[in-house]
Amino acid sequence: MSDISPAAGPRWLTIIGIGEDGPEGLGEEAKRLIATAPAVFGGARHHALAASLISGERLSWQSPFERSVDAILQRRGTPVVVLASGDPFLYGVGATLSRHVASEEMRTIPAPSAFSLAASRLGWPLQDIATISLHGRPIDLIRPHLHAGRRILALTSDEKGPAELAALLAATGFGQSQLTVLEALGGARERQRNALAADFDLTDIDSLNVCALQIAAGEGARILPFAAGIEDALFEHDGQITKREIRAVTLSALAPHHGQVLWDIGAGSGSIGIEWMLADPSLKTIAIEQAPERAARVARNASAFGVPHLAVIEGEAPRALIGLPEPDAIFLGGGGSAPDVIDTAIAALKRGGRLVANAVTLEMEAVLLSEHAKRGGSLTRIEIARAGPVGGMSGWRPAMPVTQWCWTKG
Repeated sequence: MSDISPAAGPRWLTIIGIGEDGPEGLGEEAKRLIATAPAVFGGARHHALAASLISGERLSWQSPFERSVDAILQRRGTPVVVLASGDPFLYGVGATLSRHVASEEMRTIPAPSAFSLAASRLGWPLQDIATISLHGRPIDLIRPHLHAGRRILALTSDEKGPAELAALLAATGFGQSQLTVLEALGGARERQRNALAADFDLTDIDSLNVCALQIAAGEGARILPFAAGIEDALFEHDGQITKREIRAVTLSALAPHHGQVLWDIGAGSGSIGIEWMLADPSLKTIAIEQAPERAARVARNASAFGVPHLAVIEGEAPRALIGLPEPDAIFLGGGGSAPDVIDTAIAALKRGGRLVANAVTLEMEAVLLSEHAKRGGSLTRIEIARAGPVGGMSGWRPAMPVTQWCWTKG
């Protein structure tokens, strides 16, 4: 949500990226703007780096950060400089301020990002590697990127970050991965050191660091495939899980689009909502589960699959659906036969949104047949059989058939 108001005049807000080399790395225009600004916002480190240039009021970031945003907006129309690390629009303050200030009101003078500096030191083409910020974010976000042969640049929060990354890699079967810790890039304290994840013993690490990872997968490494239908064994579950083949078909029917929100009603293990989020970082899931132990399990699975920000609502539908963010898609895997659940879900669904419901019981199938007769959509019967032993030979053992109803809100 943006609260951008009409432009208050020419470019009154200047965001300047500054590196560890301080004024030496700044151009003349950036130096002049800092020196003549009545107010300069930034962190303590930024103010220290630019101390020789600042003549105006030094304003440090407040907590919560929204207070600083308000302080900047109160000076709208008068010259303000904001100091930022590296590229302000790469996981930086520029992204936050752009939600409040029109582009016509500001100018940005970026410096090289930590990723750019690290890639240049290592000779890694940025377009060929994964980059991720773990600064102030859960370390589990790295998990979907862990594939054999992958190169990753990860910005950490502090001096503990590299060891935490190494521990995660070692615990998930990637202990032979090479970590290169690049510290205080661009400044006099710059340093670069290497270690294997399983043998990580680096100490005295600078709080400003980027970790370069060269991933090596050992036997049994937890690799999350890119395709839908991840094997069931990777999920923690009590049998309440949409099986992988059915899950792949279901995700295809849900057809995730950029930035969309899914309601996973009767989430069970959370497998549908988790794979929805793995399809693209912009996607969000709200999992609704009435059983406390299953709700806790959904949260654990979400972290283990690198989507720890999946929202879990413990409660029973339809009551638990009240007040939730409007969904673009809804999956009904359990509890759909309860009174008013489908009606409440459909009422909440955005126009053009998709509802997919799976039935394995006769009671739920009857509900879906009735809804199809009333509203239209499509019905699909999904039957899977797996080979298994029959005496001394093999034969097909059919799984319970699934009836799937897909409907789009007009």
